[in-house]
Amino acid sequence: MNIIFLIKPKCDTAYLCKNDSVRQGLEKMRFHQYTALPVIDENGMYCGTVTEGDFLRYILNQRLENGTLSCDIRSTEHDKVSILIRNEFNPSVNIYATMQDLLKRVMEQNFVPVIDDRGVFVGIITRKDIINYFTTQFPNPQTTQ
Repeated sequence: MNIIFLIKPKCDTAYLCKNDSVRQGLEKMRFHQYTALPVIDENGMYCGTVTEGDFLRYILNQRLENGTLSCDIRSTEHDKVSILIRNEFNPSVNIYATMQDLLKRVMEQNFVPVIDDRGVFVGIITRKDIINYFTTQFPNPQTTQ
């Protein structure tokens, strides 16, 4: 079975650019009310995913280094989102991945980034979309007594 029909395309997906400032990333995440967003580079290549926790760790580390816990959002303008990306977190799948590969990933991730053969980000597949697909394809059988 092909996973292409489950993809929410890039044009319908919120994402960050790796050169966005941390402030821009925080604002975009807040605006869309997501807990994680994929990050792409200037060529559209998938770089990784950042989460609310990544932003929180960044802010706490900045404040602890400065000896204060007050947060001035303007201080986050000089660092880029790319510093928040963790290696091997929320790995992508190729557009030709099998449903089995996708299911393995979605058990660990809320969404799975999808890339083409060149590594270019084409969209995401959410856990919710996969569950919706299976509940419509395989509805509960009628129980007999």
